[in-house]
Formats: sequence, structure tokens, C-alpha cells
Amino acid sequence: MNTNSYMVKVGPIEALVVRKSIKNVHLSVLPPSGKVRVTAPVAMQDDAIRVLLATRLGWINKQQAKFRSQDRQTAREYVSGESHFLFGKRYRLEVRYEERPARVEVKGNNKIVLYVRPGSPIAKREEVMTEWYRTLLRAVATELIEKWQKKIGVQVCVWGIKRMKTRWGTCNQKTGRILLNLELAKKPLSCIEYVIVHELLHLIEKKHNDRFAQLMTKYLPKWRSEKQELNRFILSHEEWRY
Repeated sequence: MNTNSYMVKVGPIEALVVRKSIKNVHLSVLPPSGKVRVTAPVAMQDDAIRVLLATRLGWINKQQAKFRSQDRQTAREYVSGESHFLFGKRYRLEVRYEERPARVEVKGNNKIVLYVRPGSPIAKREEVMTEWYRTLLRAVATELIEKWQKKIGVQVCVWGIKRMKTRWGTCNQKTGRILLNLELAKKPLSCIEYVIVHELLHLIEKKHNDRFAQLMTKYLPKWRSEKQELNRFILSHEEWRY
């Protein structure tokens, strides 16, 4: 695929323009800091891109203001006393050291205990927590995918979990492949269900058009409120790159 990228500025807005061999232009405002990206067809003129940005300045400013108003976690060090989220609930982390293989457990209603060997660096503690999140998300997602495949009447060829910077999920309609963002393990179960239904319906309708919205309403009548909840929920400290 032919691609190249460069920056353009329209008034106070700076945007990254990414040229690709696609048919339609896409404008995105990326969390958490509100960087602007335009993915444009190779043949699209720069003047047309500037006009697009100028006409969407109000929307861009609104999206950036929304991100600025959201809470954001500081960088995690995986030490005792930190707050960590699991399925939408906040827990206090307790790190215990022992000469045994690393593991993670939920204790009571408000504590996550991370067991690691003495001297384990931050990178190791993060790795253990990440794989724990992945395991729990896979178990939840497996049940939800099986449930909604039957309800909708579709079949996923393969699905996986991946850390993604700008999307909660993706669907390749041609290959029947779905990917879920690992960060969903920290979100409420209803939000995870919304993302799974959303991606499964892309096996029927590729675009976010009226038909897609009608399908979402048919299978998940409160999907708009779930979408708002997902996007409102506390952001990671990470800077989402282009």
C-alpha cells in the first residue's frame, strides 16, 4: 500500500496527514491529548484537506475539550498502594515478594495482590499484570462472542487480544478476524459487550452507516449510552501516537 505522511496547519489546528491507497478521507481526533489525523486518498489535493479541517474546526475543538476534561491515570509503577482497574472497578494494588512463580489474585472486594520474586523490576511486574489482564479478558470475551454469534447469526474465523492505541476493537470483514483492545479488561463488562457486538455486526455491515446503527439498536438498544460510558471511562496515562 502506498503511504506517506506530513503535517499541515489550519488556524490553531495542526494535523498529521497520512496518504493511503483508499477511496474516502477519514478525520480523527486521538486520545488522550487530542492530536488530529487525516487519512486521505493519495490523489486528494492538500487544499481539499485544509478545507475539511477548516469546516470541522468546531467538532475538532469539541473532541479535544472532551479529552482534556477526562481523568487520566499517572504512569503505573506496579507498587503497593496504586489504583488499578478491573472490569470497571477500582482496586488497590498490594505487591508481595516470594520465591515462587509470579501470579496475581483478587483479594476481597477492593484489593489486587501481585506476587513476584524479590527484586523484580517494573517491566517484570507490568508483564505479569498484563498477562493476567489478558487471561481474564479472554475468558469474558470468549463467552460473550459465543453468545452474540448465535444471536446475530455470524461466525468469527479468528479473534485475538492486542494492545491498540486508537481503537477498542477492529474487524476485518473479508477474513472474519476480530481484535479486541487489551485495555478493555479495565472497562465495565457492559462496555466490553458493546465492543464485541459492534465488531460482530461489522461482519454484516462494514461501514458506520444508518444500517449499522439500526443493527446496533436491534441487538443492543442502549448501545449509545454504553459507547458514552466507554469513552468517558478513565484514560490510560499513555500518549496515543499516530
